Amino acid sequence: MLRWILGGREAQGSVEKNPVLFIGEEQPKNWFTELQVLKGHFDIVRFLVQIDDFRFASAGDDGLVLVWNVETGERLLELRGHSQQITAMTAYTHTSGENTHTSLITASSDRTLSVSLHTHTHTDTYNPVVVFPECCGSCLLVLERLCVWVSGGNELCVWNRDFQLQCQSQHHDDTGISATVELPKNCIAAAMDKEIVIFRLTMSTGSQLSVAEVRRLSDHQDSIHALININDGLFASGSHVGELILWDAVDWTIMAYEHILWEESQTDTQAEIRLAAPKPSEMSIQQLTSDGELMVAAVGSGLYVYSVITKSVVAYRKTAHDSNVLHTMLLPDGGLMSCSEDGSVRIWEMQDLLLPAEPASAGFFGMWTFGRSNKQVGPPVKKVLELPSLRTLELTGDLIGHSGAVQMFVSFGEKGLVTCSTDHLLIAWKNRERESHLRSLALFRKLEENGGL
Repeated sequence: MLRWILGGREAQGSVEKNPVLFIGEEQPKNWFTELQVLKGHFDIVRFLVQIDDFRFASAGDDGLVLVWNVETGERLLELRGHSQQITAMTAYTHTSGENTHTSLITASSDRTLSVSLHTHTHTDTYNPVVVFPECCGSCLLVLERLCVWVSGGNELCVWNRDFQLQCQSQHHDDTGISATVELPKNCIAAAMDKEIVIFRLTMSTGSQLSVAEVRRLSDHQDSIHALININDGLFASGSHVGELILWDAVDWTIMAYEHILWEESQTDTQAEIRLAAPKPSEMSIQQLTSDGELMVAAVGSGLYVYSVITKSVVAYRKTAHDSNVLHTMLLPDGGLMSCSEDGSVRIWEMQDLLLPAEPASAGFFGMWTFGRSNKQVGPPVKKVLELPSLRTLELTGDLIGHSGAVQMFVSFGEKGLVTCSTDHLLIAWKNRERESHLRSLALFRKLEENGGL
């Protein structure tokens, strides 16, 4: 297909490539057959945020926020509000009277928060950048129901829709907040190193907000790298050593605990399964994503799909990329997409597992247990665990265009997909047939306006 037309592809580290994962030029199920390179950043691009049906913003280590039109690839705005790299970005849309406003909120390692206010009109207009000094933020969260947004750094700060600080938590340690999710009953879960801290927002008389810590969940044994909402009743967290915990979102109890361990088959005739000694990076859960029913865990260079309804593994692939998976997304057609440090973006389809290409055992995504009573890993498993409902992830698309690690992507449905990378570029991936049809329509309209040929 598209083979590193923007630069030579180099392996990330001394990784031996798996030839099974290369599907060649013919990819009939992959409709991303046209790309458009978007240039504007001069350092690593780490964040993409969708603003509306056709606009998105990009940000990264150069401190810039660029606003783009995904249909045309046009750069609409360039926002300068930070002197150092941007560590988080989100969009906050709210309605005031008859007007709808969208604000881009960014946090930076320069210990500032920046807000750029955008009014939905026929032209893009932004108010001057508002900077809040001395607010170190590594994560941002919008609570639309309460009309507030939250920044997480050494403290949890709560801001109203007019960007005024309402309240903040009080901490007496140096552990910073790395991720936050909204919970029922005006609560927020915040990941702080190995712990999840539960905060509650309270509205007092006079509409004054206050925030207080109500619980600390200390069930992880290592740093928490991923924290997501599953649905109204569940949220999940994943750690550096492969611990995946499913939590009740109301009473904050453990619904399921799994320690993901790599296992490899021996070369003897019995093909026994033994516990390997995995590297920390191979076990680390870098990212979690969910559609409310399924959950995908990016674990090292592998992918695992888990059903929170049946509490069972749906599909998995131990080696999905040549290096760590950084971002994933579940697709409407039942497949999923992933991107990696190896510079690729891959599309996967869940298919029935006819032959056990990869043995599954109780070592990873095996038995989900309640509480902490069964956390200790037992002896090596001698027999392959039979999972009749298990499916396999088959590679159906391989998007090759970036010459550096692909940090994340955002989907605009039929309009295409946008990826960002350490190579300072963004790429808009599109359907060539659709784009050709749109170009033909535009040409015909132009001819009609000019009175024909």
